[in-house]
Amino acid sequence: MSSDLAMSLVVEMLWVAILVSAPILGLILAIGLLVSIFQVVTQIQEMTLAFVPKLLAVAAAIMMFGSWMLTTILQFSASTIANIPFYF
Repeated sequence: MSSDLAMSLVVEMLWVAILVSAPILGLILAIGLLVSIFQVVTQIQEMTLAFVPKLLAVAAAIMMFGSWMLTTILQFSASTIANIPFYF
């Protein structure tokens, strides 16, 4: 396997990882920002107030985007496995 092929596989893998994690990370970022603003305005510094909404948001994001995430990972895996004979 040439180094160019290895680098292209790594780049593709990282791109798939970014695409799959983006919905969850974006939702957590938005929820965290909203909770932080709420805590600053109300001066409530409860740790569970920051943790529970993020946990619920992750569960909701997995339910909303889970099938797309799984499909994306399966397509990447299938194409990588199908191209194994061409790597050597």
